[in-house]
Amino acid sequence: MSALPHSPNPSPAAESSAKQDFIRQIVREDLACGKHAAIRTRFPPEPNGYLHIGHAKAICLDFGIAAEFGGACNLRLDDTNPAKEDPEYVRAIQEDVRWLGFDWHDLRHASDYFEVFYLAAEKLIRQGDAFVCDLTPEQVREYRGTLTEPGRNSPWRDRSVEENLDLFRRMRAGEFPDGARTLRAKIDMASGNMNLRDPALYRIKKVAHQNTGDAWPIYPMYDFAHSLSDAIEGITHSLCTLEFEDHRPLYDWCVDKVDLAGHPELLAPLLAKGFPNEAGKPRQIEFSRLNFNYTVLSKRKLLALVEDGLVDGWDDPRMPTLQGIRRRGYTPSALRLMVDRVGISKQNSLIDVSVLEGALRDDLDAHAPRRMAVIDPLRLVIVNLPEGHEETLRFANHPKDESQGEREVPFSRELWIEREDFEEVPPKGFKRLTLGGDVRLRGAGIVRCDEAVKDADGRVVELRCTLDPDSRPGMEGANRKVKGTLHWVSARHAVPATIRLYDRLFSVPDPDDSSDGKSYREHLNPDSCRVVHGYVEPAAAAAAPEQSFQFERLGYFVADRYDHRAEAPVFNRSVTLRDTWSAGKA
Repeated sequence: MSALPHSPNPSPAAESSAKQDFIRQIVREDLACGKHAAIRTRFPPEPNGYLHIGHAKAICLDFGIAAEFGGACNLRLDDTNPAKEDPEYVRAIQEDVRWLGFDWHDLRHASDYFEVFYLAAEKLIRQGDAFVCDLTPEQVREYRGTLTEPGRNSPWRDRSVEENLDLFRRMRAGEFPDGARTLRAKIDMASGNMNLRDPALYRIKKVAHQNTGDAWPIYPMYDFAHSLSDAIEGITHSLCTLEFEDHRPLYDWCVDKVDLAGHPELLAPLLAKGFPNEAGKPRQIEFSRLNFNYTVLSKRKLLALVEDGLVDGWDDPRMPTLQGIRRRGYTPSALRLMVDRVGISKQNSLIDVSVLEGALRDDLDAHAPRRMAVIDPLRLVIVNLPEGHEETLRFANHPKDESQGEREVPFSRELWIEREDFEEVPPKGFKRLTLGGDVRLRGAGIVRCDEAVKDADGRVVELRCTLDPDSRPGMEGANRKVKGTLHWVSARHAVPATIRLYDRLFSVPDPDDSSDGKSYREHLNPDSCRVVHGYVEPAAAAAAPEQSFQFERLGYFVADRYDHRAEAPVFNRSVTLRDTWSAGKA
């Protein structure tokens, strides 16, 4: 089952508007020449952490290409390092993929194939292509050589096939301690590609596995398991980020030397479990990864932020994890739009995070209903309306989309407006409310400020204003020109709300740059989260969790996924109405 609607035979019009990049061009050519009857891809995350924004590109590419060309995409958990993996991550990965709008053809695990990997390793030993090595990790590094000097063969490289098989089987039986021996490929210690200098294929690691328990005291290395997993599943195009480009010769070596398609007996353990025989020869293709400024994407650093309490967990809305940005209010359609705008290339680059924020603005501008909220309230009293006056006004839910309909908004004698919308001594160019000045209240009419009431400390606590009765909606004076229009909420009907004003987690564009002697921790933005208590109109308070709005004149906000309740609203700012960082406003 592919994730998005597709036509196996797109029309010429669809072809002309189809996405164009070098990977899709390769796929089109492979289909056109009959190399593959159908396309099969996979998304292979390691369940040792939460997916982050960088993974969104890989997900959209892996699943998107399968959908566009009528193929299939598997979700495969690369669970070959049980010491760092957790079922919590597995659940989150599946949730994130589905949230982005995709579904998988099959859910697979590298651990499904452990028996096949083991039989493949024995085959390599029998062919003379692998050996058991007794060098310590330190000695392996010493023997490996450098980028300018060749490595040296291990003293154990010329063991006989019989001795290697015996030792490997004893490794499998758990006879040796962790790190005592490894199974290594026998390739070329003088290769200019360091990955081909007899890389490890198996290591001893006596750690229980979430799926296989204590059945295996040895685990395959990533390059071995990944390449064979692709071959087992009949993956046609194995899409990886650029750091795996130098690993491709090893990928191909493993696939060719094991030759699963030519040796179906190796697949017997899977066939016995009901897995279909899909073995083939995949092609690895590399593309640039997604890197944004003002953030870090290292799993190690993200884990440290969580464990050290510098953020409020993996789903903190400031985190670049998919769980975090989802809680921030990012939408799947905004992320897919961002991926389309960034494009697919072979050139790594640091992308300005404004590209991500801009995609969200554009998506929410088109789809998010409008509501009114006040985050720094100042009371405004309309003195020429009677005590207890209230009425109901009608507002469009979206100014550009009539299909979203209208809502009722209560209006009364006492309102809340934004404190920054009033100035006793207005600066030059100020177009909002001043003493003796007029301003339009959104959808309600024009008011003049007659008096500013202050407390004992001289702080303005209330404005007393007069409403022009001829400026009400539909009346003759409604179109009278005034300089500004203010949003408001009825004080009698407004719902108190907790509003979290989130901003970028780091205050410098490249927090990974330590050339100034500072670590990424020292570049954390102290203003990345500010919690205020304001008021929202009743229609906003009634929102479902994860529902997004444009709070007029304030920005885009989302009802918190976990904390929001109609009687106690909690909103997170997703993004401002425009990029205020360029103006120096954090």
